[in-house]
Amino acid sequence: MSKPRIGVLYSRVRVEEKLLFEEFERRGYLYDKLDDREVIFDLDDPAPWRKYDVILERCINHSRALFALKILNDWGIPTVNTYKVADTCGNKLLTSSALVRDGVASPQIKIAFTPESALKAIEEIGYPVVLKPAVGSWGRLLSKINDREAAEAVLEHKEVLGTYHHSIFYIQEYVHKPQRDIRAFVVGDETICAIYRTSGHWITNTARGGVASNCPVTPEMNDLCVRAARAVGGGVVAIDLLEHPEKGLLVNEVNYTMEFRN
Repeated sequence: MSKPRIGVLYSRVRVEEKLLFEEFERRGYLYDKLDDREVIFDLDDPAPWRKYDVILERCINHSRALFALKILNDWGIPTVNTYKVADTCGNKLLTSSALVRDGVASPQIKIAFTPESALKAIEEIGYPVVLKPAVGSWGRLLSKINDREAAEAVLEHKEVLGTYHHSIFYIQEYVHKPQRDIRAFVVGDETICAIYRTSGHWITNTARGGVASNCPVTPEMNDLCVRAARAVGGGVVAIDLLEHPEKGLLVNEVNYTMEFRN
């Protein structure tokens, strides 16, 4: 049986990409490094890409990843992950809508399109709440809103200074978690491992200083994570979980280009 030929579309060779390249070499797989700053897609000529059995998408820039996957999938070239998964997971609103549609436990979310309706939604949930951009990663541009004065100030800033994405107000209940969250890694229909991300700050992303430690994968966690992965289209994803003191595990976000060095 011939070894697969893999294309790795990437923005920068990080720890994760180095680990992948080392494993491909150990297994004797043929692979090409495809720098997204250099690749050119000729929409009339997919032939150069058809030599790959699969393209592994590792872009940092969401737009590059999304459009590259759209082109490749339209050409019938298998990718990890698919355009559908990237489109859903790259937008917190679309992710939350998919999770709720499929009955996957997640925090309460309200969406509003004006500062006035956003303020009303915030007060319906009750303080504190978390305000997030619909598109973003690494725990950036998150706001914990503790009272009405803070809400009015942040909403005004988003309206005046923000881009189009900031005119969509994504409002989430604040979960009083035990100074940590959980990141679980799903491949196909299995949660292969998980980590705690612990921090004294309410934002626990490792990119923001959270400390990683091993988290046992329970049957409950595996079931929840697999259902979350299926809700967004399946594949290879990282699931961020919150431990709610009353509701138990809730799915916070689903990531389609996961970092797994920890």
